[in-house]
Amino acid sequence: MHLKSLKIFCDVVSRRSFSRAADENGISQSGASQIVHQLEENLGVKVFDRSKRPFVLTPEGEVYYDGCRKLVKRFAALEEEVRTLQQEVAGRVSIASIYSVGLSHMKHYVQEFLEQYPKSEVGIEYQQPDRVYELVDQDRVDLGLVSFPKSSRSIESLAWREERMVLACSATHRFASRENISLEELQGETMVGFVTSLRIRREIDRTLGQHDVELKLAMEFDNLETIKRAVEINTGISLLPEPTLQREVAVGSLRSIPLQNEPLTRPLGIIHRRGKVLGATARRFIQFLQVKAGESSNNGSNSVSIHSNGNGTNEGITKGNSNLTTNSQ
Repeated sequence: MHLKSLKIFCDVVSRRSFSRAADENGISQSGASQIVHQLEENLGVKVFDRSKRPFVLTPEGEVYYDGCRKLVKRFAALEEEVRTLQQEVAGRVSIASIYSVGLSHMKHYVQEFLEQYPKSEVGIEYQQPDRVYELVDQDRVDLGLVSFPKSSRSIESLAWREERMVLACSATHRFASRENISLEELQGETMVGFVTSLRIRREIDRTLGQHDVELKLAMEFDNLETIKRAVEINTGISLLPEPTLQREVAVGSLRSIPLQNEPLTRPLGIIHRRGKVLGATARRFIQFLQVKAGESSNNGSNSVSIHSNGNGTNEGITKGNSNLTTNSQ
């Protein structure tokens, strides 16, 4: 059986659609169906249970898909490796990134990477954290960029960079003229925060609890850009990663104020499917990002992280209820 047929079968499974797989491979939907039917005839078993909608793999299909996916990925990586023997990256890497990382980092990084390797291709999409993990786990993208990265049985995470957390406030807020501020001085302030389902919110809550600081929650959002818009109109203050405020600080709509005594950081990481054979372009892009992170850390100051250690426990962080109380309004 030709590898092209195996790839089409894998694409049908990963896209959960005959039509999308057909479009990606430049064939008709009936052509994709015929290829899968021929695979089943050669195997003598059904790989899809067509009595269910959407279709699902049979137990035999699960085993076959797992083996085919590895073969297709290894062959693609081999082809790319051969093409890049002269140190010229000419392949493609697909990436899913959380919004805050993508909007604050990736445009510049992708442009610089493509300047170094003009024959390469970088495809990037922006998603919520859970969706990034899902796309990586389903092998629909090569890499994921997330905050507070975590490994699992199917996901491997790599450390990337640490972002200093700062106090964000509007240019008209009474804290706007401060050069720095302590967490204790935030007692009783009105805050615009992340929703509790996000890891960054839970870690901020734990850190505030460690310092016995209680804030009044005015609003909560699931994305950083909306939080910044609320802070700009002086709805409240927020604790945000410093690099994500560069644009607003430059135009004067927000102030970024360092925290005293115990600087906090948000860890960012790169995730990929465990056991996946990454192509040369994906490996080179990981190396590129880590080099850039090293350059940034050499130009910055040391800080204390608010994230958990490698085994998933939160050492030195007080557990308990949230220290953000919702305003009655």
